[in-house]
Amino acid sequence: MAAVWRALRSYTQNDDPLTAAANGIALLVASSQPFYPLYVYWSVGPTIWPTFYTFLSTPFFLLVPALGRRNPLAGRAMLAITGIGNTVLSAAVFGVASGVEIFLIPCALIASLLFRPGERLFAYAIVALAIACFTVLSSLYGAPVHAYSDEEYARFLRLNAFSAGMLTCFLGLIGSNLIAAARNA
Repeated sequence: MAAVWRALRSYTQNDDPLTAAANGIALLVASSQPFYPLYVYWSVGPTIWPTFYTFLSTPFFLLVPALGRRNPLAGRAMLAITGIGNTVLSAAVFGVASGVEIFLIPCALIASLLFRPGERLFAYAIVALAIACFTVLSSLYGAPVHAYSDEEYARFLRLNAFSAGMLTCFLGLIGSNLIAAARNA
């Protein structure tokens, strides 16, 4: 187990602290994705097969550190864009009643945290993309792949609100660590 932990630490390390933070966030999200079907089973109900669509984004989250080694800006952008893509896919699969679009908030926060002042154009573009996905796509998704009951959708909303809230708190902690490190540098 220690060897696996060392390999993961080595994979996420980057001389750029913002890229290192993006790498850690990406691996956190990727490592939580296999548990999503269980969360839905326990919190929403037994119909979990639609959750397997979310695994389509897992390779992209896992590639963030590799891209960040070659191009730190591209790696950080890939994290936020992959998060937005996963959210859009999930909204199309589960329906907007699932509340999954709330994950656009941490995606926008990632863009707000992980770009330097000279890179603000990228941050603004990604935040604008998150806003556009929320405001434009909601009426275009069509029917979800499975129609959950009203009670199940209420539980889905609660699950997604809690999950997005905890991810946002985690991002806040990362942001405060980045601020503290910048002050001490």
